[in-house]
Parts: sequence; structure tokens; C-alpha cells
Amino acid sequence: MSYGGSTSAGTYALVAEFVSAEQLLAAAEKTSEEGYSVVDAYSPFPVHGLSDALRFHDVKVPWCIICAGLCGSFFGFTLQWYTATIDYPLNVGGKPFNSLPSFFPVTFESTILFSAITALVSMFALNGLPKPYHSIFNTPGFQRASKDRFFLAIEKKDPKYDTEQTKAFLESLGPVAVSEVEA
Repeated sequence: MSYGGSTSAGTYALVAEFVSAEQLLAAAEKTSEEGYSVVDAYSPFPVHGLSDALRFHDVKVPWCIICAGLCGSFFGFTLQWYTATIDYPLNVGGKPFNSLPSFFPVTFESTILFSAITALVSMFALNGLPKPYHSIFNTPGFQRASKDRFFLAIEKKDPKYDTEQTKAFLESLGPVAVSEVEA
């Protein structure tokens, strides 16, 4: 059953359906040990250790956030320094124009502002969101992924992917069903 969207023929992935989080976690560990690298898991709630089992370690969003935070602190400090010392210097009680302690609150707040906005934008952009359609939605029974079922998908673009061998491997993990999902 297709839920609309892509009409291109071909296989997207092989998907195994499990009834418990423990089975999914064990299957993910065996899949990584077997050498599959383009793998994804779907569950109705976070499963502790699943990202480690899938060897998923993405650091793009944190690097975007730290860079934006540094830019924000530079922007906040430079803006205050320029206005206080060059553009509109005010002599208040003989204090120096470039009074660093007075610059800290705005510098801190601009760091937080730039970091928070970048975290939101980069999370959406790097995750490809919003995505109203995905080929995984064609998996039989996938609507249960938000209720009580757990799915493990090995995508066709995996270098080790071979339809027959991958299907035999997934069936050896003891799933309820293994489905070939069209793109």
C-alpha cells in the first residue's frame, strides 16, 4: 500500500519488524557487527543504547552551534565596543570608554541567542525537515511504529546490501516480518 509521494520504481530498503525494544536493540547490534552501515531504526519511544548500537555519531549540529555562539559573542562584544568607544563615547564619572565588565551581559545574551537560533535552524536543515513523505512510510504496518512496533531498515545504498543475503540476515534476527520497501 502506497501513501502517495514518490512514483519511482525500485527498492528503498529491507525492513524488519520487531515486537520489543530489546529485540530491536539486539538486532541493531548484530547488524552493525555484520558490517551494515546505512541502517536506521524506528521506535515509538527512545531506546537507550540504540544510537550506539547503530554506530550513529553525528557532530554537525553541535559544531554549527559552537560556531554560531562564537560569532554571537564576537558580534555582541564588537557592537558594544564600537558604540562605546568610537561611535558615541560618553565620559561617565571618569570611567574608561572601553569598560569590559559592562560588556559581559550583552555578550553573553547574544551568544545564547545566536546559539539557540542556529540549533533550531541547523537541526531542521540537517535532518531534512519538514519531510511530509518518506519511502519508509510504504512499509506494511509502519503506522504502528508510533504505537507498539519497532522497525530496523537496511537501505539499498548500503555498500554491503544484497537483496537475498540481506533478507536472509534480517530473517535470522527473529523479526515478526521482513518487508521489501519500494522507493
